[in-house]
Amino acid sequence: MRIAPSPTGFMHVGTARTALFNWLFAHQRGGVFILRIEDTDAERNRDEWREGIITGLHWLGLDFDEGPFLQSELLPEHVAAAEALFANGYLYACDCTREQVDERTMGNDKPGYDGFCRDRNLVRTELTALRFRVPDEGVTIVHDIIRGDITFAHDSYEDFIVVRSNGVVLYPLANAVDDRSMTITHIIRGEDLLPTTPKQVMMWEALNHCEEVESVPHPHYAHLPMLVNEQRKKLSKRKDPVAVESYRDQGYLPEAFVNYLALLGWSPRGEEEIVPRATLIEQFRLEDVSHSPAFFDVKKLTHMNGEYIRALSLEEFIEAATPWVAPWSSEWKPSDREVPWTQEQFDPELFNRVAHLVQERVTTLGEIAAMVSFFFLDHVPFDDAAFDKTVANDDAGTTLLKLALDAYASVEWNANALHESTLQLGESIGLALRKSQAPIRCAITGTTVGPPLFESMELLGREAVLERLRGALVRAGV
Repeated sequence: MRIAPSPTGFMHVGTARTALFNWLFAHQRGGVFILRIEDTDAERNRDEWREGIITGLHWLGLDFDEGPFLQSELLPEHVAAAEALFANGYLYACDCTREQVDERTMGNDKPGYDGFCRDRNLVRTELTALRFRVPDEGVTIVHDIIRGDITFAHDSYEDFIVVRSNGVVLYPLANAVDDRSMTITHIIRGEDLLPTTPKQVMMWEALNHCEEVESVPHPHYAHLPMLVNEQRKKLSKRKDPVAVESYRDQGYLPEAFVNYLALLGWSPRGEEEIVPRATLIEQFRLEDVSHSPAFFDVKKLTHMNGEYIRALSLEEFIEAATPWVAPWSSEWKPSDREVPWTQEQFDPELFNRVAHLVQERVTTLGEIAAMVSFFFLDHVPFDDAAFDKTVANDDAGTTLLKLALDAYASVEWNANALHESTLQLGESIGLALRKSQAPIRCAITGTTVGPPLFESMELLGREAVLERLRGALVRAGV
């Protein structure tokens, strides 16, 4: 099995799903999982995108057994295959320009190349491309594990270019040659590549009939369902969040991401959707993959990620959170994400005591910093709208803060006592506990959402809490 992505952009979630299904199949069958980089498009390839594919696979735990191989380094084999096909009459030289083809075929019922050079027996020059001679009649049948047998009529295909005039061997032949040389037995890929499959099957069969080339059995094909967005349209690189690196940097756990990817077109046995990787390997069957489009639901992924976060032990959670709260202590840190505090301001022991409060409330690791920043910053940033609503423009809110200043100065400093004191303060002015917590939370943390208030106040300490209550009243102009 192999995954053969092109380094022409960020690693797509569809590529990750394809890699996962190949990886699962290989591990279940005791096979070999190969990474081959399709880098023959020199104008669009970038080294950082190639590295992004490799690091993305490592992050997901989809380590390859062989590779990465670069398709560009296999060019001699591609050229040799093209020469064999040409010598045996499966390819022919063509000197037609795109403009000439368009002019000749304008108004034709059948679009595409018209076979003008098929029988001209042109000599190959630097001006000629090589086209594959598609059989005039008959069909090519693609035997697909997921979709069954799919029939493609030959008269629906033009004689397609295999080698450009500049000598570049194109994808259909290069891919087939690489799969043959690597003895790939199963090709598992997205359904968007299904239209190219008959071309590869035809060329594969042609190569098997060339005397210069060793005959190789055809591989088994499996074309995975397309991933779609909420509008049930194909995921767009421009409009939809499809970059694997982005999910990593937001703080999704690789195990959660892999678990969710596995559900895109396939389901484990039973009703449970959160299943360990070992179960995925044991239960995965290509025959059970659906051919219907699979909805990439970010909300469901995020919910599942939250479940995985809550399932971590406290020690595991603290370790996983480190790149997002103390990047200077981690070998890796999320791209373009800076913590709002300095290394000197951050107290690792305090975070360890706070961690259990936020573990139950975050759905991604990237949410942690904003939730705990009030512990480490001398001046917390305020959510202006929340402050105006709960304090500045609310007489009951400012009254409660004044009462809290007096009460908190002498109350026993623990979460239970603070809870009981705040409950009594609120009742004294006709506020339920939920209403009375809001202005206090905003004054102390800068926002109305966050970890449990009274446990946070206990950890923050009496003097810091009182100072922030006084500062909030000054900010409100009281």
